[in-house]
Formats: sequence, structure tokens, C-alpha cells
Amino acid sequence: MHETWRAAYQRWLNFPALDAEMRSALDAIQTDESLVVEHFYRTIDFGTGGMRGELGPGTNRINIYTIRKATEALSRYLLSQGEQARQSGVVIAYDSRHKSPLFAEEAAKVLGKHGIRVYLFDRVFPTPLLSFAVRHLAAIAGIVITASHNPASYNGYKVYGSDGAQITPDTADKLMALIQETGDELAIEVADERELRQTGMLSTIGDSVLEAYLEQVKSIRLHTHLSASARDDVRIIFTPLHGTTGEAISKGLAAFGYQQVALVQEQADPDPDFSSVSSPNPEDPQAFALAIRDAKAAHADLIIGTDPDGDRIGVLVKNTTGDYVPLTGNQIGALLLYDVLNQKKNKGTLPDNGIMMKTIVTSELGSQIARDFGLVTEDTLTGFKYIGEKIAEYEKSGQYVFQFGYEESYGMLVGDFVRDKDAVQSALLLADLCTYHKARKESLLDALQQLFDRYGFYCEELHTLTYKGIQGVESMTAMMSSLRSTPLPSLLGYRVIYREDYLEGIRFDLEKGSCEPLMLPRSDVLKFGLEGDAWFCIRPSGTEPKIKLYIGTKGISLEDSTEKLALLKQELIRLIGSP
Repeated sequence: MHETWRAAYQRWLNFPALDAEMRSALDAIQTDESLVVEHFYRTIDFGTGGMRGELGPGTNRINIYTIRKATEALSRYLLSQGEQARQSGVVIAYDSRHKSPLFAEEAAKVLGKHGIRVYLFDRVFPTPLLSFAVRHLAAIAGIVITASHNPASYNGYKVYGSDGAQITPDTADKLMALIQETGDELAIEVADERELRQTGMLSTIGDSVLEAYLEQVKSIRLHTHLSASARDDVRIIFTPLHGTTGEAISKGLAAFGYQQVALVQEQADPDPDFSSVSSPNPEDPQAFALAIRDAKAAHADLIIGTDPDGDRIGVLVKNTTGDYVPLTGNQIGALLLYDVLNQKKNKGTLPDNGIMMKTIVTSELGSQIARDFGLVTEDTLTGFKYIGEKIAEYEKSGQYVFQFGYEESYGMLVGDFVRDKDAVQSALLLADLCTYHKARKESLLDALQQLFDRYGFYCEELHTLTYKGIQGVESMTAMMSSLRSTPLPSLLGYRVIYREDYLEGIRFDLEKGSCEPLMLPRSDVLKFGLEGDAWFCIRPSGTEPKIKLYIGTKGISLEDSTEKLALLKQELIRLIGSP
């Protein structure tokens, strides 16, 4: 029988060995029943993105007990695969957030209790380094303690498979079932950390993994003949936004020969409160206020920033008036994609069976670029785990050779020695791309304009609607149901030419009056294609109480495309309604 929130709350209150901080936090909320319900009305979800939520006491919060419970489930899952799992071991990384080192240690102690070897990073490291380390050390799995770019009050827990990619929905479902079977999170036993270290079951990693990773990044460098003077002519401002990439990107840029690099000092060190920004998100231009200040003083060519766990990258470029213009994730991806394919074509290393991968909500500009170079494009569901899964599939079959993968949310991958989006390798390759164009008297904005002139003027935007609490989840569900049941023949005079329902797994061609199956995993996503190469997609977030609305347009100029997008956005918000 499912435990009620009241019973779960009483179980925690009555647990004599409850962590003192948790006890104090429980006392602080006891007079607010609605808040107690929020903390205890469910077991925090475990999806393909793992767990992510606010810190605090309760079954619906991130704390040492829910971390232990998730790791207990993972331990049981790994041991079901055979004895080799114990020796192959699990790699654990963590970011700069509150309690991340503690949660990493707790996870290690649960794994150790089951006799599973653990490799624990000795300091904060980016998520892509975790993906790399799993493959480099031939581990059976990986864990990273992170909440990506969420507010400071959040933390999370993500699981990676032996291929270095995030787990698939099937594995996530198995882990969620095991979490439910595990029962009382307060009763999970852990090993003694000192004993684990003494017996060699727990070892720390750091420098050697970073060095091996940077050597791999050097192997995919495209512009290997840039002169020292060309590199010295490029000034870069870099900010890790209080996160994990400060060391890796700084060392990488130095290894690539860049000397004119300045770190935003107020944001250089890991800080769990992200004290200098309202949101540590490189998708938000406001996060770059201090970087822009430093860039103007240094007359910098390029600003690079990463999110706290180092898988997303933001870029700003100086324009002709000396202002710094942010590029979107779609634009950064298109610039890197074109450069990768163009350089490989010029060198004769572009394979005949190359493939580019992107998500269904990523710009169609990438598809046009890939087609121009003779590559196949494959769309996946939102989430880089699906790209990682496809890389492994084609690596095994030999049907296609991976060349590039990206998603609109500022994540991209060139070298598949990592199987997740990687802001570190992206930053190093972008520095070279900036240098290459500056040597030709061009900026990255000039390079982007060249892509628009060649392939068309594409414009995209993500708009997020936040739904709070239990009622919010119900509202999201009702809204998606309404969109499925009520036909939408047109929007702003643009005919709807197709509708893709990824929950039903069907693509409806409204012009032909036909339908066909979608060869992707089932997911609560709706995508509508409009005449004139416009589209929009509606997706409830898998990790947050939000509806994400993606919109894309193509026009005869950037102004035309931007105007179309603004009108479509306004009409869609009116159609959906405010939370």
C-alpha cells in the first residue's frame, strides 16, 4: 500500500538517528501543513535525468537519505548484471553546489557496502569529465551529483551507463521500481569510508583523468596550423559562473596555446550560492554582466561561459559597435557544425557515411548544413542521452560514423570519447574558430551571417511556463490532453501541415490525410509543423514543474524571421493560457 504523506512525515519525526540538520528543518516547517505535504507527498521522481529537486528533509527532497535510497537501487541493479560489476566499479563526480561533496561520499559508502568498487573525484569536476572517466576507467556506471543550472536551493543525482551516456528510459524505469522496492530510506546501511579507502575499494581520481581527457580533445582539434601570433591576437574572457570548469577550460586553453585569457575573478571559484548572478545559466545573457564588463576593458573578441556542471556553454561576440552579442545554442551549434564538416572536407577526412544528430526541438539550420556536406541527420527526443544512445548504436553497427551532435539548450559534442554534451571541448574548439576567422578579418558574427546567407534565416526561441505544486502538475496534464483532443488546423493564418505526437508515437500528415509511426521512444511531447518552414513544440520538463514551448521560423531576412517568431509566440501563449 502506498504510504501517505502524513505517515512518511511521522516516520521521519520518529526516527531517533535522524540527521540533526534534517531534524531542525523538519521543526521549521511543522506549522505549515501545505509545506509538509510538498516535502512528503511522494518519493522524488527518478527519470532519465535522474533526480533533481530542492534540498531539504522529506521523501520529495534531495537529502542524504534520498541519495542513499537512489544509490541502494543502483547497487542492486548493477549487481543483477553479474559479479563483474563489483570489480568494474562506479565513478562518482560532483559539482559546486551545497552538499555535493557530502552526497558523493554517501553514494560511495552505499556502493561500498555492496562490495562495489568506487572511483571518487577528489575535487569538483565537470559532468563531461565524468562521462569520459567512465569510459577511460572501463567502469560499469557513473554518478554525478549536480542540479545543472537550477537555483542554489537545488541539487540532483544523475546516472551514467558503461558507455558514458546518461541512462535510457528503460533503465530509469527499472531504477525507479527498485527505489520503490527499497522501502525506508532512513534504514539504508552504509559502509565506513575509512575502511573502504584502506581496502582499496574507494580510490580518488583527478589529475590523471583530466590530463587524459585534454589529450583526447587535442586529437579532435580542427585548426592545427594556427600561428602563435594569430592566437596571441585573440583576447578571451572566460567565466565558469561559480561552477566546475575553471580548471579544465583554463588548462585546455593554455594547452591550445592561448595566452590572452582572463578569468572573471568574482566567478572563478566554486560557490554554491552563485553569489554574483541571479541564475548561473549561460542561456541567460544577464549571467554575463561581469564578463561583459571585463571584456570591454580588455577589448576582448570572445566571451565564454559555462553552467555549473560544465555541459552547457554560452558565447558572446563583439560586434562592429563594440557591444557584446549573445549567440543562441542553435547558432553556436551551427557555427561549430559547419566548421567541423568544412575542415574535414578540406582535409579529405569527412566520411561518406557521416551522421549529424540533433534533438527534435533543435534548429533545422543544422539539417541544412549537414545535407550540404552529404551527411545524414537524425533527430532524437530532447535530452542528450538519446544522442549518446545513438552514437553507441551506430558505433556497434558501423552504419554511420558520428560527426557532431547538439541540442538547442547550449549543449554540443564533437569528440565521442565523451557521450554527453561537453562545454569544455566546445570552448576550446570555439577559441580556435574565433582565431581562424579573426585571421581572415572576420568575427563569429560574420561567420554566422555567411551561414544565413547560404542556408536561410532561421530563428528559434524557448519559452518556459512554470507550474507550482500538485495543482500545477494537474494543470500541465490537462493542457497536454486538450491539445491532443482538439484539432488545430491553423495558427495565425499558417496552416498546420503535420502533427507529431510522441506519446502516441504517430506522425499525422494533415495535407495528405495520412499517418505513420514515429521511430522514437514514447514521450509526452507534441510538435506541430506549419507552412512556411515554421514549427512549434510543447514538452513538459522531465525534471522540473515546467512546460517548455519551442518555436522555430525561417524568413527572407533575420528581421522577417524574428517578426514571425514573435507573433507565433504571442499567439501560442494566448492559446495555452498562463499557469
